[in-house]
Amino acid sequence: MSDKVRLLSELRVILRTSLALQRAGAATSRLGRAQGEVDGYMRALLDAGMATQSELLRLVAEERASANGPALGLVTGGAGVAA
Repeated sequence: MSDKVRLLSELRVILRTSLALQRAGAATSRLGRAQGEVDGYMRALLDAGMATQSELLRLVAEERASANGPALGLVTGGAGVAA
């Protein structure tokens, strides 16, 4: 397994942990620490040239969709919805 694949796999693990804490309503300090770990890991990957911004955005979108469902849903009308 290449270093890049291993590092992105580790990022997925810590991102899943952060999303799970968020879903569970974890304390702000604990959630902030987990989110800071994700941010720092992604910054290190960018700074080292191991990943591009678009790769990381795609990875985060995939994990968020897996954890929380799709980011967008179909709006079928109702009060306050422009036609």
